[in-house]
Amino acid sequence: MGEPFWKTKTLEEMSAAEWESLCDGCGKCCLSKLEDEDTGEIYWTTVACHLLDTGSCRCRDYANRKAQVPDCVQLTPENVRTIDWLPSTCGYRLVAEGQELYWWHHLVSGDRDTVHEAGISIRGRVTAFDSDLAEDEDFFDHVVEAEP
Repeated sequence: MGEPFWKTKTLEEMSAAEWESLCDGCGKCCLSKLEDEDTGEIYWTTVACHLLDTGSCRCRDYANRKAQVPDCVQLTPENVRTIDWLPSTCGYRLVAEGQELYWWHHLVSGDRDTVHEAGISIRGRVTAFDSDLAEDEDFFDHVVEAEP
C-alpha cells in the first residue's frame, strides 16, 4: 500500500474531499480570537461562533456559514500558509509545513472521536457564544492563557 494522499500531494493537488478531510474536527478555528494591534500577539478565548456544535466541534451549517457569519475564514491552500492563528495541531497547518499528522487525527486513527479523547478539541471548553454575549460583557473576560 502506498503513502497516504496528504504525504504525496500538495495542498493544491488535493481533491475537495481530501482537502476537507484534513480538518481534524478540533473546533479551535471556531473560537473568537483577539489580536493585539501593536504586537500582533493572538489571544485565544473560549467564546465560540454561534454555529458551532459544541458536542461534535463541527459547524452546524458548514455549507452556508459564510452567508450567516460573513467574517468566517474559509481555509484555502494559500491562506493556511499565512494565517498565524491556526492551531499548532491543525491538520492543514501540519501538512502545509511538511509535518506528520498526530496519532489522534482521524486520518491516522480511523476514528473521528480520537481528537476529543486526546483532549485536543474544544469540547467542554466553550464558555459563551458570540451571539449570546451581553453588550457589557467583554471578550477579554473569556481569554485563556494558552491555545486551548
